[in-house]
Amino acid sequence: MSAVMDARARAKVQPVAEETIQGEYLQALRLIERLHRLLLDVIKDEFQRQGGSDLNSVQALLIYNIGESELTAGDLKRGGYYLGSNVSYNLKKLVDMGYIHYKKSETDGRSVRVSLTDKGHDVCDVVNKLYQRQLSSIETVGSVDNEDLKHLNKALMRLERFWSHQILYRL
Repeated sequence: MSAVMDARARAKVQPVAEETIQGEYLQALRLIERLHRLLLDVIKDEFQRQGGSDLNSVQALLIYNIGESELTAGDLKRGGYYLGSNVSYNLKKLVDMGYIHYKKSETDGRSVRVSLTDKGHDVCDVVNKLYQRQLSSIETVGSVDNEDLKHLNKALMRLERFWSHQILYRL
């Protein structure tokens, strides 16, 4: 009887350890998704406070990530920010709305290079000022300090590498 109870006790202990990492992993995945949606909501709210905009928050973030660079849609996709069709659609809309100008690449006629117009730079400035304002209170209000962010970034980079290897090496 004791052997059966010992086996049951070991069976209960083992899944707890697996559930702990499983629970933490699944919670991390939910947080990553939720944080991205919240970031988009924060950006949307900022533009509404500024009097509204014809942009959505994904487009504003895309403009911010282009910044001072001259990039291709492929560069943005490879940077890991956006899905392919999403980038192409939003870039076309942003060109039509006057936030981005594009030109054919001189080295590859199939490729289009994009950069910000003055209107695009204004959007970039709004997002940058939002981030700067957040930085002024993230420690006191959010209780998040430099060390917290270093540890978070290190863990996120490891997770990114893990997922990249899952795809690259078909693990």
